[in-house]
Amino acid sequence: MYMDGKVILVTGGTGSFGKKFTRTLLETHNPKAVRIFSRGEYLQYQMRQEFDDDLRLRFFIGDVRDRERVYRAMNGVDIVVHAAALKQVPTCEYNPIEAIKTNIDGSANVIDAAIDNGVEKVMAIST
Repeated sequence: MYMDGKVILVTGGTGSFGKKFTRTLLETHNPKAVRIFSRGEYLQYQMRQEFDDDLRLRFFIGDVRDRERVYRAMNGVDIVVHAAALKQVPTCEYNPIEAIKTNIDGSANVIDAAIDNGVEKVMAIST
């Protein structure tokens, strides 16, 4: 399968889509490693417990707004699944600048880092 043996980075990996995608990926493919990139330390802890400390999982604390951290997480990655976003409409309406920083600038950081690191494929999620 295409994802077998690959290093996969999932931004927003502790979110609803990221967790489900990761579970499906680990059950149906054999990736070399899956890097979960998210801001929530406690959410990462919970996910680590839910996934029984699967050795293929690596957890990176970070925010897609932080260009340097995105570049660091992207090093050696083959495939990116970009699911990090502010997705609740009321949150974005009341915090438009924060939504722009995450959803637009953060996505640009992911794309730039993927290009500069020679990533094979980037899949972006839209809700």
